[in-house]
This record gives sequence, C-alpha cells and structure tokens, in this order.
Amino acid sequence: MIVYEVNKPLEAADVARLFDASTIRRPTGDLPRIARMLQHGNLTVSAWDGGKLIGISRSLTDFAFCCYLSDLAVDKTYQHRGIGKEMIAITQREIGDGVALILLAAPEAMDYYPKVGFAKIDNGYIIKRRR
Repeated sequence: MIVYEVNKPLEAADVARLFDASTIRRPTGDLPRIARMLQHGNLTVSAWDGGKLIGISRSLTDFAFCCYLSDLAVDKTYQHRGIGKEMIAITQREIGDGVALILLAAPEAMDYYPKVGFAKIDNGYIIKRRR
C-alpha cells in the first residue's frame, strides 16, 4: 500500500537515490545542494512503500496566488500507477483553488502533464542556471 506524506522531513541521500531511480535529472552527486533544495521548498509531498521513498513532489508556494512545482519524480519501478497524479492532487488540495500550479517540464515529460490536468502555456520566460 502506497502512503503519502505532506512535509515529512526527508534525507538528501534518499531523495538523490529516488531522483536517480526516476527519469528526472537533478544534481544527485551534490548532496549539499539537494539538501538546500529540500530545506527551501515549502510544500513537499512524498510517496512511500513501506519504509522506501518512491515518489516526491517538491513545490515553492505563497499559498495565496501561485505555486511552482519544481520536482515531480517517481521511481521507475513504480511509474504508471497514478503516484505522480496523486501527489499533484495532494499538492492542489494543500494550496487550494485560488492558487495557480505552475511547472517547467523536461522535454521528455511534455506528453505527461496534459494527461494529469495541466494546460500548456506560451507566455513564460527563463534565465537558465549557469551550473
């Protein structure tokens, strides 16, 4: 049985292992950076199978107007079971109906997000990170 937790403290090494076991690309060799990512995100939904972390949804939000969904990752062996969709639904419940949920999709995930309720937008801009 998959159990979902909101804002449960997570270890950087466990999250890095999950990122490596999923299709998401993150700096998993830099655990201090992963730890900072966890420290400064203010809405995290995690999925667990027993004591094993199998999914994460990490967001930054003001809980009033917007929420940026920064990471959505599910272990490859658990994908296609609705875990990502459920973590998105929990995130939406936590932020409420008055808050827009926004994300940047990796090119290989562009087909996934419309299936779980996201609409594509063309009015965004980015200054990319240098490292």
